[in-house]
Amino acid sequence: MKRYLLLLLLLITGFGKSLLAQSPYTVHWKKEIPYVATAVGLNLGGAYLASQINFLTPTQIAALDANDVNSFDRFATDNFSTTFARASNVLEISTQLAPLLFLSGNKTRRPFGQIMALYAEATFINTGLTIVTKMSFRRTRPFVYNPEVPLEEKTGRTARASFISGHTSTAAVGTFFTAKVFSDFFPDSQWKPVMWAAAATIPAVMGYFRVAAGKHYPTDVIMGYAVGGAIGFLVPHLHKKRGDQESRLGLNLGFNSAQLVLRLGK
Repeated sequence: MKRYLLLLLLLITGFGKSLLAQSPYTVHWKKEIPYVATAVGLNLGGAYLASQINFLTPTQIAALDANDVNSFDRFATDNFSTTFARASNVLEISTQLAPLLFLSGNKTRRPFGQIMALYAEATFINTGLTIVTKMSFRRTRPFVYNPEVPLEEKTGRTARASFISGHTSTAAVGTFFTAKVFSDFFPDSQWKPVMWAAAATIPAVMGYFRVAAGKHYPTDVIMGYAVGGAIGFLVPHLHKKRGDQESRLGLNLGFNSAQLVLRLGK
């Protein structure tokens, strides 16, 4: 319930601020209904599926064989590290706070409420989709196969929530959203390559941490990266004003030049 109240608060703040803000985005109630409905539906569906999951029993755990895991992912079953797990938790919180950087710029401070409304939509869509995927696949985490890991670690509810990596998808949403919004507000900035390099690198580091911790397989983090990155990019992109969505590639035709115009818009 707190999750939905936060989403509603951020959206209301965003709509109020956006009436005055000069930004590349359009945010209004009618347009947001599909996004909010998707976010709420996915989260409610994920909560229901999570309530139906059964814990692994000691007998089921004893019967697990790492050789049944595909060869690409199998090495992860030897991993278990509380240090990497803690590091991934810290990194996850850091990436969730990434959009707060927009408070430091004059151009982005005034429409900050609007930016956070879009970020709330992206975050909750990603959270819901991640939970639904986890609870649908119910993939056993790598550390459950590791004989050196205590049994109590293997019998928790999240022991069957490996696919996809929520930490990685969350990190990708935060960094790709931040890089996309920065690029839209500052299209000519020399810092754009730095922002995109960071956006691409940080979720990859998160994925490494999660695999090293024994929490996920490589395929879990690859898909988490793809899902989070796509949502973080697409939510602000789909809210861009029509004029900002057009791009052109020129080849002018005439006595002295030729022009080929390619427009990408709604």
